[in-house]
Amino acid sequence: MKITLLTVGKTDIRWVREGLEIYISRLKHYIPFSLTEIPELKNASSLSKDQIKAREGELILKSIKPSDEVILLDEHGKEYTSMEWARNMEKRMSGSGRDMVFVIGGAYGFSDDVYSRCDGKVSLSKMTFSHQMVRTIFAEQLYRAFTIIRGEPYHHE
Repeated sequence: MKITLLTVGKTDIRWVREGLEIYISRLKHYIPFSLTEIPELKNASSLSKDQIKAREGELILKSIKPSDEVILLDEHGKEYTSMEWARNMEKRMSGSGRDMVFVIGGAYGFSDDVYSRCDGKVSLSKMTFSHQMVRTIFAEQLYRAFTIIRGEPYHHE
């Protein structure tokens, strides 16, 4: 089993990228983990929001295997405490054994086709974060979950 973080667009803010790299390197001690960045659409300014979501959706779906468990990071997803998230991850990992792909969409969210393909949705907060920052926040929470699962002294409750 492996975990992939699939994102639309590159992480081009230096300090966000550095934070993301820190947590990616830490995660690799627990599970095979990779980041896949889908390039942003070219000439997107001439497209409507729905056209952008549809085109990004096509690229997202091409990056996912039929056997993958797909979880969208979505404002309408389920919210967890860090402890609940760790239990959820532990349960998912001991269950199907399928590779997990967590997806962060573009600025306008996901197409209906991507929503139809997903196996679940997770919200990191009721607040809105930039799509760049969500990458680092999610990677940190995933790392935190693994330290909780292993009983390591990173998380304080």
